[in-house]
Amino acid sequence: MSSRRTTSVLAIGAVALLALAGCTGGNSANNGNSSDSAQSLVIDTAFSIETTDPGHTYDPTGNMIAKAMYETLVDFDGSDVSTPQPGLASWTQNDAATEFTFTLEGDRVFSDGSPIEAKDVVFSLQRIQGMAEAKPNFLLGGITIAEVDDKTISFTSATPLLQLPAILANPALGIVNSDVVKENGGNTDGSDSAQKYLDGASAGSGPFVLDTLDLSSQVVLTRNDAYNGDEKSDFSRVVVRNVTESATQLANLKGGDSMVAMDLNGDQVSGLGDGLTVDSVPSGQTIFLLLNQSPAVAGDLANVKLAEAIRYALDYDKLLELAGAGAKQATGVIPLGFEGALESGVSQDLAKSKAALAEAGYTGQTLRLQFPNDYPVGGVEFTPLAERVQSQLKDAGITVELAPAPFATELDAYVGGTEGFGLWFWGPDYADSANFLPFGPGLKVGLRSGWTAEANPTIAKIAADAASATDPTARTAAFSDFAEAMQTEGPFVPLIIPGRNIASANAVTGAVYNSVWEMDIAEIAPAG
Repeated sequence: MSSRRTTSVLAIGAVALLALAGCTGGNSANNGNSSDSAQSLVIDTAFSIETTDPGHTYDPTGNMIAKAMYETLVDFDGSDVSTPQPGLASWTQNDAATEFTFTLEGDRVFSDGSPIEAKDVVFSLQRIQGMAEAKPNFLLGGITIAEVDDKTISFTSATPLLQLPAILANPALGIVNSDVVKENGGNTDGSDSAQKYLDGASAGSGPFVLDTLDLSSQVVLTRNDAYNGDEKSDFSRVVVRNVTESATQLANLKGGDSMVAMDLNGDQVSGLGDGLTVDSVPSGQTIFLLLNQSPAVAGDLANVKLAEAIRYALDYDKLLELAGAGAKQATGVIPLGFEGALESGVSQDLAKSKAALAEAGYTGQTLRLQFPNDYPVGGVEFTPLAERVQSQLKDAGITVELAPAPFATELDAYVGGTEGFGLWFWGPDYADSANFLPFGPGLKVGLRSGWTAEANPTIAKIAADAASATDPTARTAAFSDFAEAMQTEGPFVPLIIPGRNIASANAVTGAVYNSVWEMDIAEIAPAG
């Protein structure tokens, strides 16, 4: 029986259009041609992909491709990532949430027709555990995975891990055919060399298999004829093209050269016109300000009251004007749609801001705002956002100097905790609110802001309680307490949840955003 516990959430220039042998481009679906040779789906996106080996992938485009080729034990229903659902397996767990048993369902097969067995699951996940350099390696830290029988796998954790099902839905944890991968360099002892093979072939059970991979231009997938799951695609061929300019994506979509454009900004989707639709929703990312609490970094401005003053000085509606369709005000460090998220954020209150400034001992010192100036998030450019923050804080009596730098340069300062005042973003690694506990004192993001556990033991305990909870109700309450306490006593000022806009031709349906794998290609179908 499947667990039903709620473990919520929740970039070339213009590329030349390629002549695709055996396909008729974006117009095939529009023509309503029912022959397999004509059913080709063309998707434009700005590539963030390094490999098609699921054990090494951990980038947005990579996750989307992995989702199409490799199935996971756990799945989510469409765009809803609030409740994990059975994928290849159903599961049960003990009351302490330290032992989970997954049972493979049905008689599912890999693309070569061989059956999916427990040995494949164990090999796939232990392979990742053995590759210390693999990006998704941390997802399985502290977990012991063992085969019980041909259909059953056990997972054991030393600490409560209610988020395990949500973790196992990550496409990086897709199940591979162990026999095939072993024959091509696969191993669990850290000596694995199968990536080269998996960048040219498929060893999964998903609706699609790999045809060709060019990391600079396109990924071509073809339908997996052996697939016996419930997401069989109507498209025999899928071409995912690297088009980094959103204006080019829009032109391709309007001209019928593609059916889906994944990276349009808010202004572009507001006037698409007839024949096109758009899925505009909040993403799982949060753009925020941080105020360093280390005197060695921030001097006499190392005071959470300064964060409070800034929090109430800002006009969030005016900031949202820079974000466009789908964006929302961040109500806290846990984004909307995730377990424990606050229903509403703070509103501008200059009286409260002035009072907090006085408590912080602010006497007109200049705050130097550091941020990456070449890395938009969800269509939100950081430079105009920082300029608006600067203007609003000036009106509230707070002096800000802007200090933009390239992402690659500024990242070191952010991670190293040397920014006194920073503008950054955070996104979840998997669909569970545990992803946002690192904002707590003494934890990863908290320490980047010089905020130690000793600085606020109360919030540190709330975070620990949420992390170790075994009862879903108590866990939800702990996340809510954490979000509330962080919004009143933390050194962070959550600003915006950027929107995500996926536009498609009316000839197709199902092109919707998912915070775990960007978009499920297999769910896209010809309309009608």
